Amino acid sequence: MEFRPCIDLHDGKVKQIVGSTLGHTDKEVVENFISENDSSYFANMFKVDGLTGGHVIMLGNGNEDAALTALKTYPNALQIGGGITAENATKFIEAGASHVIVTSYIFHDGALDMDRLEKLVSTVGKDKLVIDLSCRIRNGKWFVVTDKWTKFSDFEVNAKQIRIIEKYCDELLIHAVDVEGKRSGMQESLVRDLAEWTSIPTTYAGGVRSIEDLQRLEVIARGKLHVTIGSALDIFGGDLAYADVVSYCKK
Repeated sequence: MEFRPCIDLHDGKVKQIVGSTLGHTDKEVVENFISENDSSYFANMFKVDGLTGGHVIMLGNGNEDAALTALKTYPNALQIGGGITAENATKFIEAGASHVIVTSYIFHDGALDMDRLEKLVSTVGKDKLVIDLSCRIRNGKWFVVTDKWTKFSDFEVNAKQIRIIEKYCDELLIHAVDVEGKRSGMQESLVRDLAEWTSIPTTYAGGVRSIEDLQRLEVIARGKLHVTIGSALDIFGGDLAYADVVSYCKK
């Protein structure tokens, strides 16, 4: 199990946000943490600790400069997501991203757009693509949610669909949307399902808040899944020591 760190960018600053509060016009964004340090500070931290596969996520407009700064600081080691399309993906790869992460571009109007997915693969290559299948549960099944997690798609996350989607990407990133950013514990049923269904590197995100949670995740997933942690870390205002997470996952 690898620890995949994150740099979430909002209004040009490094923040930790309850992701499910983004994209709503009738409610305020819930911010767990706003850093006084810029994106290069965290990118360099991850570089020093030898962590790869971390995510730089642009949450809305006004974040591209900060994202490019992170990529320049730690080239060919960080993945980038948020507003990625076939038209701009190459720019971020050339700027130093190891992979681009995509959700809403390929899932729009409530469905998976195979034309867009194939165009993206032909543009950057399967080996540079991470597909984000962030999901919520509805009627006992997992479904991908898009547009800052505000809209359900008709794409069910299950063994059959994952086998299909894995043919087009190098890795999967899956946020448990209902617990992401809330430090309330992970969705164990999703972790268990993902460990059973996936056959390529897959990173789980959502609710991990302690070393005990990491231990539990490792047991449930049988070591198959990687993990990313945001708001719970002390570097982002939480109680879980970043150094302890790095040490635990490296062992």
